[in-house]
Formats: sequence, C-alpha cells, structure tokens
Amino acid sequence: MPSKYLNFRNSVPWLIFFLEAVFIIVFYFLSSGDAFQDVSHMVIFGLGFFLAFQKRYGFSSTGFNLLIVVLGVQWSVLLEVHLEIGIIQSCCMTAVVISSAAVLGKANPIQLIVMTIVEIAAFHLSRWTNERYLEVHISMMHVYLFGAYFGLAVSFSFSEPSPNLEKNASTPKSDLLSMLGTLFLWVFWPSFNSVLAVKKDKNTIIYNTYFALAVSAVTAFALSVMTTKDGKLRMTHIHSATLAGGVTIGYAAHSIQHPWIAMILGLLAGVITILGSHCLQRCSNPVLRIHDASGVHFTFGLPGVLGALAHVILFIIRNWTDLPSLGYPIMINVGTFCLTISVALISGFITGLILNFKLLKTTPVSKYCEDQFYWKFPHLAVGF
Repeated sequence: MPSKYLNFRNSVPWLIFFLEAVFIIVFYFLSSGDAFQDVSHMVIFGLGFFLAFQKRYGFSSTGFNLLIVVLGVQWSVLLEVHLEIGIIQSCCMTAVVISSAAVLGKANPIQLIVMTIVEIAAFHLSRWTNERYLEVHISMMHVYLFGAYFGLAVSFSFSEPSPNLEKNASTPKSDLLSMLGTLFLWVFWPSFNSVLAVKKDKNTIIYNTYFALAVSAVTAFALSVMTTKDGKLRMTHIHSATLAGGVTIGYAAHSIQHPWIAMILGLLAGVITILGSHCLQRCSNPVLRIHDASGVHFTFGLPGVLGALAHVILFIIRNWTDLPSLGYPIMINVGTFCLTISVALISGFITGLILNFKLLKTTPVSKYCEDQFYWKFPHLAVGF
C-alpha cells in the first residue's frame, strides 16, 4: 500500500488543530449569545447510524460524521451575526451530512472537512439571497434540497467504484445499525420538521409529518415486495422510503388542514423513492456520471422537489378565488427553490473540482469504503 495514500498524520491533525485554533481565537474576540437550541442528536446519532450500512465503513461513516458536525457547527456560528448556537446551525449541519452521504466511502477526512467549510458558506449565501431578495425565510425544504443537490454535484468529480466491489455491499449487522438510525430519525422527524416553525404552527406540522411518515413507511413495505424478483423485502427500500414522507411534507406541513392530504403526499413520496431507486438510478447514473453512494437523490432530492411542487399547488388551491393576483407569489415560491438548487449545484461542482487537487490526497478507487485505510482495525482483514 503506497505510503503517500496511507499516512494522513502530516495533514489531518494539523488541519483540524489549525481550524480549531482559528475558531478559539475568533470566539475569544467576539461575544456569543445565550440561546442553545439544536437538533444535534438527530444529525450525529440518527444520520450517523443511518449511513452505517456499508460492511467495512461503519467506523468512518459514524466517526467522520461526528468530525464534520463538530467542526462545521463552529464555522457556521462564526458566519452568523449574533454568534449563537441555534436552529440555523443545526439545519446547516443537516444539509452538510446529507451531502456527505452522496460521497460516502469515497472522500477522505481532509476532503470532508474542506467540503464542509465550503458548503456551509454556500448554504449561508443561499439563505441570505433568499431572505434579502426574495424575502423568503429558510425552511426545512431548503435544507433537504440544498444538501441533496450539493452532494450530487460534488459526487460528479469522484470516480465511480466497481459495481462488483465487495466492500460496497452491506451485511445483516451493518443493515441493522443503519435501520437503528432510520428508526431514530423516523421517531423524531416530526419535531425535526417543526424546529423552524412559529409556535402556533408546531402541532400542525408535527401531526401532518407523522401522517406522511406513516404512509410512506407502509408504501415502502408494499412496493419493496412488488419490485423485487423474489417478492422479498429489501432493507435499502425501507431505509430510504420510510423517511421520504417526512422530507416531502417539510415545507407544506404548516398549511395542510386535513390529514388525508399529508397521507397522499407520504404515499407519493414512497412511490417516487422506491421506483426512482429501482428504475431511474440505473438509467440516469451512467448518463450523468454520478454515483450516488447512499441514494441521496431518491431519499432527499426528489421527495424535496415533490414537496416544493406540493406547496405551490396547495397555495393555488387555497387561493383559487383570487387566482389572477397569484402570479407574483407563485413566481417567488418557484424562484426560491430554483435558486436554492442552482446555488447548491454550482457550488457543489466547484467544490468537487477543489476536492480533486493533489494536495487533498484523493483516495484511490481501490481503497473506497475501507475502514482499515483510516482506522486501527486489525481484525478487519480476517473476516469482519
């Protein structure tokens, strides 16, 4: 194994210490607020284990997830005017973790840190642009869309592993760990969707999110059986489609007055996720040259787009009697999602090019999805 790939001693620790020293110095000269409200348990524990499905990448998926979150939240706080850890930082880190899932097993720690720094800055730029020029405040839907499409754009610059790569597969143990993260996310997703809402809307969002999640979970089980040749359930379907309803309902939940509407959205989200991963992925990935390591496009991207369209359609239905005056509000709603996705794609492509600089020690394809490449893990080579 070439030493230039194996040894990160001269790069990773010094990069981390340098960033931490900068954060400490800046925080010393700047005051911070007293508020502390975030959803770090969702980002660190839920999404961390959600991504632990690869048989030889469990240490890295959970460990590197923690690393980019704890570094990224400090950088995000510095970009805020009031310097307080709160829900904006939590939302920002959610987008970062979603993006990192698209390059799971392919990006080394240095690349993940650089990717985190750039994405947080781009996310705040997107948020500032939406609030300043379109007068639209950030929502969870913007988080899902930005995270998904930034990650997909970054993955364009990484080589695709062999489809027969044994390390890229999962085992019953790794699938069980991933399912643990899925269950954790599923239980807490209703409150997760409501963190940016005003107090009077929180209960409505929680109830509608629960209904959408419940139906998308049921749909996941039904369609998983229907789309497999042997008629058996696939754990990958349950992982992704179970949460799709919560993603789709993220923006429109506060305005839905009837549970059956939320249930329909949950049904459509489950269908899009499973049929997308079953059919579209095999057609689009070779053409677009994008290897989506964790199915980010079908768990967060497409359900997010569905949610954005649902929000516009529901807005039109609620104001049907005043249709001639709806042109401008509709353009604003459509424009904010197009702007979010555009900023995510452009900044993601640029970040992908940066991550392939030799200085960042790009991981060879033969070492993708390999814990032993980064961790002291002696028993990995004897049947782990």
